[in-house]
Amino acid sequence: MLFGKNVNRYYFKYFHLFLIGVAALLLVDYIQLLIPENYGKLVDLINDKTLTLDSLLKIVYNMLFITLCMFVGRFAWRLAVLNVGVKVETDLRIRMFNKMASLSQDYFQIHKTGAQMALYTNDLMSIKNCFTDGIIFFIDAFFLGGLAIYKMVKINVLLTIIASTPLVFLVLFGGIIGKIIDKRYDARQKAFENLSDFVQEHFSGIAVIKAFVKEKLELREFIKNNKEFSEKNVGFIKFSVALDVLFSTLIGSITVIIIGYGTHLVITTSGAEDAFTAGKLIEFVSYFGQLTWPAMALASLINMISQGSASLKRINKLLNYEVMVKDGKDIVKVDHLDGYIECKNLDFTYPGSAVKTLENINFTIRPGEKVGIIGRTGCGKTTIVDLLTRVYNVEENTLFIDGIDIMKLPIKQVRDLIAYVPQDNFLYNDTVLNNIAFSKEHLSLVEAKKFAKFACVDDNIMEFPHQYDTIIGERGVSLSGGQKQRISMARAMAKDAPILILDDAVSAVDTKTEAEILKTLKEHFQDKTIIMIAHRVSTIASLDKIILMDNGKIVAIGTNDELYANVPMYQEIVDLQRLEGGDE
Repeated sequence: MLFGKNVNRYYFKYFHLFLIGVAALLLVDYIQLLIPENYGKLVDLINDKTLTLDSLLKIVYNMLFITLCMFVGRFAWRLAVLNVGVKVETDLRIRMFNKMASLSQDYFQIHKTGAQMALYTNDLMSIKNCFTDGIIFFIDAFFLGGLAIYKMVKINVLLTIIASTPLVFLVLFGGIIGKIIDKRYDARQKAFENLSDFVQEHFSGIAVIKAFVKEKLELREFIKNNKEFSEKNVGFIKFSVALDVLFSTLIGSITVIIIGYGTHLVITTSGAEDAFTAGKLIEFVSYFGQLTWPAMALASLINMISQGSASLKRINKLLNYEVMVKDGKDIVKVDHLDGYIECKNLDFTYPGSAVKTLENINFTIRPGEKVGIIGRTGCGKTTIVDLLTRVYNVEENTLFIDGIDIMKLPIKQVRDLIAYVPQDNFLYNDTVLNNIAFSKEHLSLVEAKKFAKFACVDDNIMEFPHQYDTIIGERGVSLSGGQKQRISMARAMAKDAPILILDDAVSAVDTKTEAEILKTLKEHFQDKTIIMIAHRVSTIASLDKIILMDNGKIVAIGTNDELYANVPMYQEIVDLQRLEGGDE
């Protein structure tokens, strides 16, 4: 059993399954406690030499009926309770994924991928166990255990006190034991997160490791992380096993005491009216045997709830994390956006930073205009794009689309307006066709080929083993840098959005291919607003205007000729690239 803000709803949502499962489990617990009564009767009948065929058959029929009821009951509670666990796990996983999809960049800058994957594996499994095994252990520990003790008291009060007193002390210490298990499990999970982070990051960067011949060094680091996880895991398991062994040893010791003292009662009370018979001893020992499982279940319940609580805390941090980039209350809904972009005295500082990334940014981009943005590395070019695509929030009345404050427009509508080729091209471990078609729900092979030709990558694709059905590997690992860029560009073109943003999108292609792509953009995307971020002047020289940036500020805006004639910084960039052969 596990309670908390993000899991309490499931007790109401799946109440019908809980009701069926708990009712069946209670029935099984009650029925199975009829077994010792039949054992006791049989022993007394044999001992008194009064066993007849009819009395034997009656006991046999009773046992068969009990067995049948237990079979049906166990099937029912397993079907209901285990179904609840699967449903809770599935629903919670969907909520976690949906929450992650809604979170802004600041969350993923702080939380590593490996640690997040641990939430979907170990932590989610711990919570699922609390809703399945936890419920079973709870019912068995308190109902089956309580009923067994009640029946033991009816047989002999003193013997029951002797048998149950040590168990009471274990229950009283359960809280302390739970806290210790909680800390050890938390340390184990942290070590698992570190190991997951290490593996995920290093396999993603395996090409770099091989290029620098660092396999042995990374192996040593992996062994170090793996050893730490192993030690934390062993420490946790040792304590859990020690707890189980303690319970088992205690139960075994108590059983010996019961048999010894019970035998004494059988001998000393023989012949008396309320004699403690051999049958009652067998019945009592059987009840105590039935009590063994509830005692073990209690130990497991303490262990499980401790793990589940620790896991729920971590999942709660995700589910309760505040979404910073979201639609506000004063949203302005419009049927259509043309894409007239206007920036007025825009300042921007990244979350958690004290240094301004952008300062006093002012520009306008009209629909259909072709604009280039150039400047030194780190001057804020990509930041402008991030703000246009609403990756981050901006101050009100500083960035407008069609005269409407971007903070008052629905985020989905803003992003639907823009097709984006990011600087860091991300491709999925899927076919080439599906990667190009990612921006559209339905895109035929013919259409995909058209946009691949626009991006000058169709010829490369046709050389692949399975052409457009070729699986390109994780993050497009089987492709060259230029191929990844151009497939990413074809994906953006296929979106057919009014605004196309290319962030250094041709940096990995040769000048001839670059010229072909620029020609295609000019011929086939005349009606689109195009914003190109580039380091090469040749990429943006023919555009309608160029925005020159430096240190988060706009230095100048104009055509290539105007900037070269009037802005020394731009002249320097052009002349240097001519010397390097970057601009013919």
